[in-house]
Amino acid sequence: MKVITAKQLKNRTGEALRYVAKGEKVLVTRRGKPLAIMSPSDQEKTFQTMELRPFNQAWSEIEETLNRSEPFFRDWKEAINWSRKRR
Repeated sequence: MKVITAKQLKNRTGEALRYVAKGEKVLVTRRGKPLAIMSPSDQEKTFQTMELRPFNQAWSEIEETLNRSEPFFRDWKEAINWSRKRR
C-alpha cells in the first residue's frame, strides 16, 4: 500500500490516481495519522446498483421538497448580511 501525506496528495494527485488505477490502495495521512484510503472502485458493481431517475422526475421531487420547506432567510439582503458576518 502506498502512503502519501495530504500535502503530497494536493500537489501530486495524478501520481496517487495512477497508483489507484493500477489496482493499488493509497493511504492518505495528515500529521502522521491515517486519514483516508483511496482504492480502486468496482465500476460494474457501482453502476449496476446506481438507480438514475429521469430528469423530469428528479426535478419535480426537488421542487416538491422546496415547496414544503421554509426559507431560512426572509429575503436575499438578509442572506447577504448573514454571509458577510461569517467572514
